Amino acid sequence: MDGRSEFLCGVVEGFYGRPWSMEQRKVLFQWMQRWELNTYLYGPKDDLKHRLLWREVYSPEEEGQLRTLIVESEKRGLRFVYSLSPGQDIVFSSACDLSLLKRKLRQVSKLGCQAFAILFDDIDHSLCQADSQAFSSFAHAQVSVANEIYRFLGEPPVFLFCPTEYCGSLCSPSVSKSPYLMTVGEDLLPNISIIWTGETQTDEEHQYCPEMALSTALHDWMEELSQPLQPGCVCVCVCVGGTQKISTQSEGGDGEEREKKLHNNQFQQGPGQPRSPGGVLCVGKAPLSESQIRLLVGLHYLPHEHGPSAQRLLQDLTWLKEHCHLVSANDKKGPPQKAEEWRGRAAGFLGVCEEIAALHSSVVSGVSKAVLYDLYPYVWDLRNTALVAKAFICWLGCGTTTGAELLGVESEPWVFKGGVSGELQMLLPIGSNSELFSHPPPLFPTSRLYNIRPYHNKDKAELYCMVRQLQQGAQGSPNSSPAHPDLIGDRCLGPCLALCPEYSMVLEDELGVCGCVLGVVDVRSFAKRCQTCWMPAMRDKYPPRTGHANSQEVLQQMEEDQGEYPDSLLYHFPSQLRLDALPDLVDISVTRCLLTALLTALKANGSHGVFCEMQPTDRMRLDFLTKLGFLEIIRGEARHREGVVLGRLL
Repeated sequence: MDGRSEFLCGVVEGFYGRPWSMEQRKVLFQWMQRWELNTYLYGPKDDLKHRLLWREVYSPEEEGQLRTLIVESEKRGLRFVYSLSPGQDIVFSSACDLSLLKRKLRQVSKLGCQAFAILFDDIDHSLCQADSQAFSSFAHAQVSVANEIYRFLGEPPVFLFCPTEYCGSLCSPSVSKSPYLMTVGEDLLPNISIIWTGETQTDEEHQYCPEMALSTALHDWMEELSQPLQPGCVCVCVCVGGTQKISTQSEGGDGEEREKKLHNNQFQQGPGQPRSPGGVLCVGKAPLSESQIRLLVGLHYLPHEHGPSAQRLLQDLTWLKEHCHLVSANDKKGPPQKAEEWRGRAAGFLGVCEEIAALHSSVVSGVSKAVLYDLYPYVWDLRNTALVAKAFICWLGCGTTTGAELLGVESEPWVFKGGVSGELQMLLPIGSNSELFSHPPPLFPTSRLYNIRPYHNKDKAELYCMVRQLQQGAQGSPNSSPAHPDLIGDRCLGPCLALCPEYSMVLEDELGVCGCVLGVVDVRSFAKRCQTCWMPAMRDKYPPRTGHANSQEVLQQMEEDQGEYPDSLLYHFPSQLRLDALPDLVDISVTRCLLTALLTALKANGSHGVFCEMQPTDRMRLDFLTKLGFLEIIRGEARHREGVVLGRLL
């Protein structure tokens, strides 16, 4: 067929982000040949010399790479289309800019390229002063340059023009009435093809079906996305003394035993058992399954359309919020079958959240480095948002919500991220606080599975053990032990766990509990209950006659802990929290998720501000909370004279 009439079907490398490597493109060409596609358009937005530095010619080394790419595409029967995006800063009326544009395309033409595209997408509609005097409109300026470049290149059989209004949603006022498109249609030379995104006038038989396309592509994707580790080896990443190390162990030896231990130990470590230092961070797991790839695609489906799994996730979270009164402890009259319906739907929602966590783990440990680099920021971000949403639904299921602020507050659209993660965030009571959700991923991905859930009574011994370890580590005497094993836990955690356990959240991984956050929704009433209930119980538990000086010292500290905070603080920040986490957490973002889960619960039950008190020497904790929107409120006037109080509004 003649080049001008051949139907072009293929792949456009025109996305933002890291461009594909040369080897990845060669693999792509193999796929395209197998799929009987015929065209590849080169136009990665983050190739500096394609867009930002379009005036600069390619170096000899870059020339060699492009020439190789053109040859490789021709070997596979593909047409190579080179595109350039000068629209961000070109002066359309400048003879110099036009000369530089021709120089750049002449260089690529000499490398063997015979098809070209000039792209004016994703740019501002305005013209500079010189162009405003030379052209009657933005469209006239673009068409003038495109026509001249087309003639300069000798009217190649394939020359594409991407308009600024390249889809229906960008056309003003509409596709049929857009002055811009009318000018392009009237003045662009007839043999220049126009790139268009979206629906076209085709019959129903040829309508694009994403589900059918996915099913067709899965066979090829499975081979590429599911690349297991070397047979017979387990990759173990451990943290020893804060330093990350990687080792490979043969199955059947220590590696196999460690993997068995992790499998048997998943979320089931016995209460009160201390974690061993340098716990495993990631263990090589199985490759991605087909169901996981379908989940991944469903969660990152189309720009303005969610896949089935994402739709179900959002619909369930919305329904569970709106009907949480069915499981509220205050609703005694509701029919039992309605409560069962809520719990059944909650179980489905929690199941999808757990699948997302498993997907994150499999992506880290079961795909190639190149695929991991591209997928990890998205899967990690969604994993974190799902952790918070899952903890929120578990908390609602405990029946302790008052529903005061369950729906949250409306915010401007730019507060939220895009995609499923952003929409999940919008549905949370604390969702408008963007600083809680927007952070870069960790430098060292870990496949460790994490879970955040409400506190259970059986967690007490393990939490007490954890804070005892933290206290001893802070004092530099890990082998020392208090007179009574509960002493530190009773002081640090006991009042909250005993008097308001509904605002206590636990962070756990495969090895057991690794963090907790405790909250008090109303500090004034809580302080009164401590004086009338908690302190008498502690005096009975640690009587003076035991003769342990350490016990009496801690008991005195407990008395001081019950001091009052100023009314000026509690007026704006009526709630309080305490956060503890073990130091071997490589992915600090899960600690942020833990804190966010508690803030979500406090906000849902009507709190409008929360504070916490700590030592000024605890720089790591101070920096962590400051990044999450906490500000220093009081120094030197806290309950403990040397303490610092940080607060944030909800």
